[in-house]
Amino acid sequence: MKKIFLLIVLSASVAFGQFRLGEAKGLFMGIGVGPRFPIGDMSQKQNIGVGTDVILSYTDNIFIPFFVYASIGYEHFPGRQDFYKVSDYSSFSSNVLIIAGGVRYYFKPILENIVLLMPIVDVGAEFGYFENLHQFKIGSGKQDYLEDIGKFGFHVGAGFSMFLLDVITYYNYLPANQYLSFNFRANIPIFVKF
Repeated sequence: MKKIFLLIVLSASVAFGQFRLGEAKGLFMGIGVGPRFPIGDMSQKQNIGVGTDVILSYTDNIFIPFFVYASIGYEHFPGRQDFYKVSDYSSFSSNVLIIAGGVRYYFKPILENIVLLMPIVDVGAEFGYFENLHQFKIGSGKQDYLEDIGKFGFHVGAGFSMFLLDVITYYNYLPANQYLSFNFRANIPIFVKF
């Protein structure tokens, strides 16, 4: 797990560092947190979760207002009490490592006087590495076990940006694991050149 994280950070650093497209460019780091709401099949077993992520985004004057980004995040989904009542489970939870990349588009500001407020849309691909803990009731005759699964999917999102603070709602699709996520993200400029 640690090796994967280091490889992603190194790859992103090398990739972002090699861009020499235009004169104006910027590299930003964002830290986000927010609730995760399971939908579809996932909502039958799991309750509202929580997640956090770190994102590196890059733009250049050649493709502004588009930003490309890479992110890594962690999410936790506990099991539903209703599910425990109708099954042999005593506990079920998922810890998820999400690795994603995509493109974000910033529309023209709808507010500029008091605060800069821009609508944004976001689309990207993601890989989710799930660690599912299955624990069963005593007397069920079933053994507890830990399950590791990797899944590829995508996400689409929309929201608003005040440039240093984003509020975005995402629809995340991974096979048999669909959920809505609400992210409150603070953005920090790492490198900006005009």
